Amino acid sequence: MDTLSQKTVNVNKVTATKEWVVVDASDQVLGRLCTKVAKLLRGKYKPNFTPHVDCGDNVIIVNAEKIVLTGSKMTDREYLRYSGYPGGQKVSTPAEILAKKNGAEKLLRKVVKGMLPKNKLARQILDNLYIYEGPEHKHQAQSPKTIDINQYK
Repeated sequence: MDTLSQKTVNVNKVTATKEWVVVDASDQVLGRLCTKVAKLLRGKYKPNFTPHVDCGDNVIIVNAEKIVLTGSKMTDREYLRYSGYPGGQKVSTPAEILAKKNGAEKLLRKVVKGMLPKNKLARQILDNLYIYEGPEHKHQAQSPKTIDINQYK
């Protein structure tokens, strides 16, 4: 048979090419930004994506306090958490979360975490996310490249 042989390339922890990228969250819609960040963290934009390996990029989000929620989601959306005890279910809105210290960081991390798979790998992937409320970050030594998040689908 004269056919071209094609080989599937599986990336492992050693051969994964991880980059550092900076994303500016100024005037970005929360959900749309977080879906793209979750794909970057997972590595889905790379041609050698492997589902069971952490092959995504390290993402730095700056200006997190300038995030936007459309419509009345700031007061109507509810995030639940449960302490494990009877009557221990707590409800909070994005406005309440943003009012607290490091609120924008907590809100973005919670939304991105919900968009990752629910397994051990997702917890490892979430460690590659760095969120800063202002325009400054402390990862200049990694020489991250600034990307326009709007160019991704």
